[in-house]
Amino acid sequence: MQNKGLVKLFALLFGLVSIYQLSFTFKNNSIEKEAAAFAKGDAVKENKYLDSISNQEVYNIGIAKYTYNEVKENAMNLGLDLKGGVNVILQVSVKDILKGLANNTTNPIFNKALDDATELQKSSQNTYLEDFYIAFDAIKGDTKLASADIFYTRALDGEIDGTMTDEQVKPVISRKIDESIVSAFEVLRKRIDEFGVTSPNIQRLGSSGRILVELPGVKDAERATKLLQSTAQLEFWDVYNKEQFNSFLVQANETIKSIEKSNEVNKEVEKETTAEEDKIADLLGDDPDSTAVQANPLLDKLIGSPDPAALALVSINDKDKVAEYLNMPQVRSLLPAELRYVKFAFGKAKANSELVDLYALKGNRENVPELGGGVVVDARQDYDPLGKPLVSMQMNSKGAKIWEEMTGRAFTQRSQIAIVLDDIVYSAPGVTTGAIAGGNSQISGNFTLNEATDLANVLRAGKLPARADIIQSDVVGPSLGQEAIDSGKLSFMIALALVLVWMFLYYGKAGLFADIAMALNILLIFGILSGLGAVLTLPGIAGIVLTIGMSVDANVLIFERIREELAKGKDQATSIKDGFANALSSILDANITTGLTALILFVFGTGPIKGFATTLLIGIATSLFTAIFITRLLIDWHADKGGKLDFSTGLTKNLFRNININFLNKRKVAFVISGILILGSLGSLFTNGLDQGVDFVGGRTYQVRFEQPVSASEITDVLSSEEVFGSANAKLIGNSNDVKITTKYKIDETASEVDEEIRHKLYNALQPHLSNISYDEFVDLNDVNKQIGVMESYKVSPSIADDIKRASFWAILGSLIVVFLYILFRFKRWQFSLGAVAAVFHDVLIVLGVFSITYKFMPFSMEIDQAFIAAILTVIGYSLNDTVVVFDRIREFFNEKTGWAFDKVINTSLSSTLSRTLNTSLTTLVVLLAIFIFGGDSIRGFMFALIVGVLVGTYSSLFIATPLMYDAVKKGNAADALKNKEVEEELEA
Repeated sequence: MQNKGLVKLFALLFGLVSIYQLSFTFKNNSIEKEAAAFAKGDAVKENKYLDSISNQEVYNIGIAKYTYNEVKENAMNLGLDLKGGVNVILQVSVKDILKGLANNTTNPIFNKALDDATELQKSSQNTYLEDFYIAFDAIKGDTKLASADIFYTRALDGEIDGTMTDEQVKPVISRKIDESIVSAFEVLRKRIDEFGVTSPNIQRLGSSGRILVELPGVKDAERATKLLQSTAQLEFWDVYNKEQFNSFLVQANETIKSIEKSNEVNKEVEKETTAEEDKIADLLGDDPDSTAVQANPLLDKLIGSPDPAALALVSINDKDKVAEYLNMPQVRSLLPAELRYVKFAFGKAKANSELVDLYALKGNRENVPELGGGVVVDARQDYDPLGKPLVSMQMNSKGAKIWEEMTGRAFTQRSQIAIVLDDIVYSAPGVTTGAIAGGNSQISGNFTLNEATDLANVLRAGKLPARADIIQSDVVGPSLGQEAIDSGKLSFMIALALVLVWMFLYYGKAGLFADIAMALNILLIFGILSGLGAVLTLPGIAGIVLTIGMSVDANVLIFERIREELAKGKDQATSIKDGFANALSSILDANITTGLTALILFVFGTGPIKGFATTLLIGIATSLFTAIFITRLLIDWHADKGGKLDFSTGLTKNLFRNININFLNKRKVAFVISGILILGSLGSLFTNGLDQGVDFVGGRTYQVRFEQPVSASEITDVLSSEEVFGSANAKLIGNSNDVKITTKYKIDETASEVDEEIRHKLYNALQPHLSNISYDEFVDLNDVNKQIGVMESYKVSPSIADDIKRASFWAILGSLIVVFLYILFRFKRWQFSLGAVAAVFHDVLIVLGVFSITYKFMPFSMEIDQAFIAAILTVIGYSLNDTVVVFDRIREFFNEKTGWAFDKVINTSLSSTLSRTLNTSLTTLVVLLAIFIFGGDSIRGFMFALIVGVLVGTYSSLFIATPLMYDAVKKGNAADALKNKEVEEELEA
C-alpha cells in the first residue's frame, strides 16, 4: 500500500481529535453526576448548582481552560428520546397576518374568503395564502384586493394603491407575510435564548409558516410550550365599575332564561312517546312535554369577587358558557348606549383554585386598546413589597405619555386599568397616587417565579405577529429518556461484543485486526458526531450499531477475496495485494448505494430520523476509511514482520469452499414462492391495511405507565366511550403496564387549552388504575424518577400528517430512481438496474405485508410512522448492497472469463459471493437481534422491520435480482454482447 506514513498520520490525528472532542462529553457527564448527587433528586437545587458554576473553569487540557458552559457546549448533544425534552412544529397563523394587513376589516367577501380558505386547508397541499387567493377569486365579483376596505390601508400605503390589479397586489402580500414569519422566527429565537436551554434547534420549514423548535433536556415541558405559543399581545384597557352592570346582569339572566325555555319548547320530538311510557308518566305525575330550564342560567354561575375591578368570579368549567351568554345579540342589545362597546374578559386562574375573575373592559368601535404592548422597550422580573414576583416594564416616550393620561384618568374616576396579555386579564390595579409619569408600570397577578421570568422574557423579545399553534409535538419525560439511554448502551455493547467475537472466530488473527479497525471506526463516529454538534438519538444509536454490522461487510469482502487468491496458490503478499484491489470496486459500489438511500433519508427526514441518517452517513464514510486503510495497514505490518495469516480458523477453513449451486435452475421455484408472498402481502394490505401511526393520519398519542398490569382492550373501551373521547386505541408496549394511547379527539383543534382538556379527560378516565396519584403528578414530565403516569406525549395535526405522508412517498420513490440511475451508470446496462429495483420492490412489499398481517397480535408497536419509513429506506439500501456485490462479481467474470457461457457466469458469481452474502447477513442479523431484544420499546418495531428486510433482502439478491436480470438480458440483444461469439457458435453446432 502506498503512502503508509500519510495513512498513519491521518489515523493518529483523527483518533486524537475524536478523543479530544469526546473528553468534553465525559467531563460534562461527570459534572452533572456531581450536581445530581448534591441535589439528591431536587431538580431546582440541581439547576442552581449548575448555574453557580456556569462561568467557572472546570476543565483543563494542557494550556487550554474551559468553563462549565464551554464544556457543556462542546459535549455531545443528546436527542429528546435520550435526554427528554420538547420537539414542536409551530404553525404561524397566516390568516391572522392577513387580517392584520387588512386592518381587521369587516369586508364580508374578504372574511368569507378567509373562512373558505380554512376549509380548503383541511384537504389541500397548498399554503394557506394560495388557498386564500383561490377562495377570494371564486367569490370576489368586482371586489379587488386593492380595495380601500381590504389591503389599500394606511399600513400598506406606498406599496399598494387602489389602481393595482390583484396580480400586482399578490407579490406584495406574499412579501409582507414572509416578513411576518421571519419576525415570528426571530421572536421565538430570542425567547429560546432567554429560556436557557442547552443546544436548542430552531429552523423554518419551507414557506408554509411552519417553524421547528427542538429543546432537548428542557426540564419543564409545559412551561416551554406556553412560552413558545404566547403571542405576547399586551394591552392596557380602562375597566368599568361593577356597579354599572348590576341591573344589566339581572335583565340578561331573565332574557337568557326566556330564550332557553323557548328553545326547549320548540324542540321537535324525534321519538314519539309510546302509550306505555305515557301511562308510566301519568302514574308518576310527570309531564313528558315539560321542560327543565335552569332558574337562573347566568346568575347561578356568578360568584362575588373580592377584586373591586371584577364583576364576579366564574368557575373555569363555566367560563365558555358565561362568555356565550354575555355575547348573545339579544343580551348585548340590553346594554345602555354608554356600555355598548363593553369587552368582557376573564382573568388569570387563581392559585390552587378553579375560579377566574370576570371583567368588563371599556371597548370601542374599532375594538382596539388605547395602549398596546408595542410601546414596551424593556421588561424584567421583580418583586412587590411582600416579596411576591411581578414584572416591571419601561415604555417609550409615546407610551409614557398615553400611560400618564390613562393613570391620571383612572385616579380621577377611581377606576382601574386592566393589564391584558393574550386576552387574559393578569391584573387590574387601581391608581392611588395620581398620574404616573415616566412610562414605568408593573404587572402582578399571583405569579410564580418562573411565570414572572418567562413573561418578562417574552415582553422583552417582543410579540409574535400572529398566533402560533403547535401542529406537531413530541414531549418526552427525562425518566423515559434515561431508560432509553440504558437500553441503548446495553444493546450497543452486546451487539459490538458479538461482532468482535464472530470476526475473530471466523477469520482468526485477520479478524482481530478487523476488530481493531472497527474500534477505531466507532471512536471516529462518536468523535465526528460530537465535533459537528450533531444530536445523538435512539434511532441514531441504532444507526451506529447497524453501521457496525454493515462495516463488517467491507472486511468480509476483502478477506474473502484474499482467501480466493490464496486458494489459487498465490503467495501471501500477492494474495493480500490482489484481494484488496479486487474487493475495492464491490466495496465502493455497495457503500455508495447505501449512502444514497441514507442521503435521501437525511434530506426528507426530520428529528430522530435525520439523526439515524446522519450516523449512517458518517458510519459509511468512517468504515470505508478503516476497512480500506487501517485494516490494510495492520495486515501489512503483520506480514512484513514475517507473520502468517490464513484468514480463517480450523472451523472455517473449508467453509463455503468449492460451492457450485445452479441458482438459475431454481429461479422458477423462487418466482413462485415470491409470487405467493407478494400476493399474500397485497391481499392483506387491501383487506387488513396497516396500523398507520399519528404521523400519517394525525392524532394525539400518550405513553402511560401504570403501577400494575392493565388490559389494553379495557382501556380502549373506557376511553372510546362518548363521555371521554368517542374513539381511542390502547396497546401494550413492552411491559404489561406500559400502554400507548392514541385518539383523534378534537385533532383539528391545536390550542393549548384543548391539550389541557384532553389530559384532564385522560386522567379522569384512567383514575381507577392510577393508585390515587394527583393530576399534576400524572401529567408532570419533569420528574427524573417518574414511574407512573404520562411518560411521553406526541401530537400531529392532520395537515402536517399529509405532508409527512407525501414526503415519505417521495423519499422512497426518489431513492429508487437515484439507485436505478447509479446502477445504470456503473454497469452500463438497464437490465442490471431493472433486476436491482425489482428486487427492492419485492422486499418492500413483503415487509409491508408482514406488518399488515402481524400488527394486531405482536406484543410491540408496529405503527407505520416516520421511523418505519427510515427502516424501509434502510432495507432498500441493504438489499441493494447485497445485489450490487453480486453484480460486481458478474461484471468481473464477464471481463475475465470471456469463454464462459452466460448462465455459467451468473451461477459462478452467485456461488462465489455466497460466503460473503451469508457472513454479512448473519453478522447484521446478530446486531439487529441484539438491539431488538435489549433495546428500547420505542424502536422495537423499527428493528423488526429491519430484521425482516435483511432476511428478505438476502433472499432476493440471490433468487430475484440476478435471475430477473438474466431473463431480461437473455431475451434481448444485450446477450450477444455479454457472451463469447465462439462459445455461441459451438453450442449452436
